[in-house]
Amino acid sequence: MSALSLANRVAVVTGAGGGLGRAYALELARGGAVVVVNDTGGSVDGTAGSTTPAQAVVDEIEAAGGRAVASTDSVATVEGGEAIVATAVETFGRIDVVVNNAGILRDKSFAKLDWDDFRAVHDVHLRGAAYVSRPAFRHMQEQGYGRLVFIASNAGTFGNFGQAAYGSAKTGVIGLSNVLAIEGARAGVLSNVVCPIARTRMTEAILAGDPEDADAFGAEHVAPLVAYLSSEACHETHMVFSAGAGHFARVTTGLTSGWGGSGDKPATVEDIALHIEQILDPSDVAHPLSAADELQLLGERREALRTHGG
Repeated sequence: MSALSLANRVAVVTGAGGGLGRAYALELARGGAVVVVNDTGGSVDGTAGSTTPAQAVVDEIEAAGGRAVASTDSVATVEGGEAIVATAVETFGRIDVVVNNAGILRDKSFAKLDWDDFRAVHDVHLRGAAYVSRPAFRHMQEQGYGRLVFIASNAGTFGNFGQAAYGSAKTGVIGLSNVLAIEGARAGVLSNVVCPIARTRMTEAILAGDPEDADAFGAEHVAPLVAYLSSEACHETHMVFSAGAGHFARVTTGLTSGWGGSGDKPATVEDIALHIEQILDPSDVAHPLSAADELQLLGERREALRTHGG
């Protein structure tokens, strides 16, 4: 069996009733995975609900010869997250893959933001990802294998006007994935993030451009990366990827070589002002993969200053 095959693997995809989530579920099923298609059937802002979207995707998978089951539990509660994972384990005996895709939008500029909207967005995107991932993570640790894929956004990594709630929640998802990549490493549990660029009902206003670009920004252009990260062939962990219109790239958090004083006494405000261009200089950038890595880099740079001077 090819390492790219997902045969006999059990996958949960949240928010899979349409758009990107549907594309991920269909791609995983094509690879041989058994899929729990989770979706509350709500509107873009998270209100209302219906069993129809999740079941429709299950029907598509089964019509193509695959196996799937629908789940309409909400990711926004601890109980909902546990129920979603229980559906996988009780129905199919295990859980190998979680794609945390569920999301809602309630965009407003920060000055006009309603705190109830802020909490609702965080409940689905950030807390929801945690609520589903923790019970799954425990099963994955016990079985010595697992793949976690978190769906974030360039609104988090780079920012976007009017999306304080959404962007901050998506950045939190990246932090969550980074920690789980470290904690899951010994048990063979890998965790990565995908920031998709695709036209869905959540991004129609942002990507409203030339109709001829509709195919280029289709969800199917992102799905292969999610399937790869869900497979045994994937050995990468602790990574963030951008994917859209057939282009794939790693998104990094870098640390410039910066500037350091003697260390004998605190730097002054004047020192910072004098060396700000050196602090910001991107010509020499390291990419630590943990807080411990950054501390090691700091130690090495301080030692270099002691030995060679500033």
